[in-house]
Amino acid sequence: MHFGVAGIGGNSGGFHRYPKRISLAVVCGMFLLMTACAPTRQRNPNEIIFWSSNNPYEIEFARIIVAEWNRRHPQSPVRYQPVPEGQSSEEVILAAVVGRTTPDVYANMWQGDVEAFARAGVLVPLDTLPGFLDVMYQRCDSSVIQEATSQDGHIYQVPWKINPIMMLYNVRLFQAIGMERPPATYSEFLSAAEKMKADTDGDGYVDRWIGYLNVNVTWWKRLFDFYPLYLAASHGAPLVQGERVVFNNRAARRVFRFLRKLYAGNYLPRDPMEGRQDPFLTGQVATQFTGPWAVSYLEKFKPEGFQYQFAPVPVPDDHQGPIFTYGDPKNIVIFNTSPNPRLAWKFVRFMIEKENDRRFLEMTDQLPRRKNLFRDPYFQTYFRNNPRMIPFARQARYVRGTDGCPVLKEVFDAISQQFEAGVIYGVVPVEVALEMAARRVRLIL
Repeated sequence: MHFGVAGIGGNSGGFHRYPKRISLAVVCGMFLLMTACAPTRQRNPNEIIFWSSNNPYEIEFARIIVAEWNRRHPQSPVRYQPVPEGQSSEEVILAAVVGRTTPDVYANMWQGDVEAFARAGVLVPLDTLPGFLDVMYQRCDSSVIQEATSQDGHIYQVPWKINPIMMLYNVRLFQAIGMERPPATYSEFLSAAEKMKADTDGDGYVDRWIGYLNVNVTWWKRLFDFYPLYLAASHGAPLVQGERVVFNNRAARRVFRFLRKLYAGNYLPRDPMEGRQDPFLTGQVATQFTGPWAVSYLEKFKPEGFQYQFAPVPVPDDHQGPIFTYGDPKNIVIFNTSPNPRLAWKFVRFMIEKENDRRFLEMTDQLPRRKNLFRDPYFQTYFRNNPRMIPFARQARYVRGTDGCPVLKEVFDAISQQFEAGVIYGVVPVEVALEMAARRVRLIL
């Protein structure tokens, strides 16, 4: 399992970088300060300012969409730019909020940030705009709409795109240990790990592993190891419900124990693997957890004859039913600095029309968060031409985003700190580690 190290790791095309934690108190405090001190910009109410991510494929998509809109609506033009460069897109957006220089429309908002910005009062409640809910129920399942609904009952985000996290595996390495399919359960994974472990150069050190977990304790690393496994083990359960901590449960304990066994058995390396030749493509690790952005990378750099496939993440041995995973959603928001939110919504509605969703899929290899995507005949040509994307399209029915919690980064930071202690180094029992993480989150809440 490879989580965000050199090569394939990361998310949303590998172009998104997560910042340091931004607390709700900081967001709200800066917003109150700027509303008292900063002048309001005079804006043309018939003009839309639109920012996208700085992913080059999304930039090209945005340019095409904007050109088409401007051709059809010359009296209501869109001025477009990628999100300005900075340490991270989230920090750039926060600076824009403080300076009241936010765009009307931003199409790369991490779902986990929305609740904090909504509570700070800087986002338009989209469900108050005419036609919004009709469009949402046509596009999304009710569970997706529920997930996008904030704690105050309003919806501040348009569910837009997902990149389901799945297990990438080296076909031939598993065939070499007598497995024609990848391990699906914890016990199968542990058994394969024992057979896979090898000293390939005879120096007395293990140099072939079942996978690799990113040992960095930065909070967002847990989005790509603990969190997908937790969602799979819990049938998509939340970490936090309202003001109540719920992640200290049987599913989380099983995930921690499973990963602890992998470390205790010396099946996973503790050394960082950044800065070296890709360990998956060189055969040093047999599995990775990654998203659909890995496909274009693998097709470009794989050695001749290299065989890989994607499968769901491992689950407990007694698991029944569908396997959920993290969808890595990025959504669209409208900031309340917009002089004409209805016009901004009209542009967003155009952007997520079925034709433009297909165009987005074809140009970026990222999945629109649209119900029945794989079964819809309108998108079948793409999947026939891109069979590597089919596992992700099937998985798209069973993904979760993040909880509507204003301190979600602190939640993941608490888990990550105890993940290091309980899972990677085993200095405390996993049950104690999870309780300590839960206790810290309760204090924060």
